[in-house]
Amino acid sequence: MAYYFFFGKILLPVPPQKIQMKINGNNKSYDLINQGEINVIKSPKLTEIDFDFELPNVKYSYAMYKKGFHRANYYLEKLEKLKKKKKPFQFIISRKLPNRKKLHYTNMKVTIENYTITEDATNGFDVTVSIKLKQYVSFGTKLVKVKKKNKAKSKKKKVVKEVRSPSSNAPSNGLPQQYTVVRGDCLWNIAKRFYGDGAKYPLIYNANAGQISNPNLIYPGQVFTIPAES
Repeated sequence: MAYYFFFGKILLPVPPQKIQMKINGNNKSYDLINQGEINVIKSPKLTEIDFDFELPNVKYSYAMYKKGFHRANYYLEKLEKLKKKKKPFQFIISRKLPNRKKLHYTNMKVTIENYTITEDATNGFDVTVSIKLKQYVSFGTKLVKVKKKNKAKSKKKKVVKEVRSPSSNAPSNGLPQQYTVVRGDCLWNIAKRFYGDGAKYPLIYNANAGQISNPNLIYPGQVFTIPAES
């Protein structure tokens, strides 16, 4: 089987003997009362790729070159530029059978996390590079255009000020209470129920940080301590 490894437009002269691609999970486990352990499925983490490859300083018959032979230093300079550029690039593996029939491709945007250059006397004049790549996913803010309404057509809206009164559910005598989460609950609603003000949800979150990894995600069956307002 023939392998072709590309860093952007750079073809590695000698493909690595093996490659490891680690797909990291990101699921979280929680213990619920009367229900035991549950597993919350989340999107996987970024894929990590590790392999070693050879950079010859002499021309071998098995090595591949797009535009003629290049010594190891040529590829080392290209690697350094990719690292210093601080931008992702396309990592491609093309796999072909001896009859030239194409197999599956690996094609993803990656960054160079780190690499090690080794010169070993037992390897002659050649250089070995151990490299670690990491999948890159583009991200950024999305701009939304807001259309302005015609002032002549716009109507004035009355502003109603909400006056909050202390909730009868609020812990009395400075003693904390216990509350069991039910379906449809969120920290904001629980805070509004006990304190009359949903914006005080951090009081509940801080008192139960050991079992709340994400304040936006709570689960039925969890038992929270409701502290008194300070």
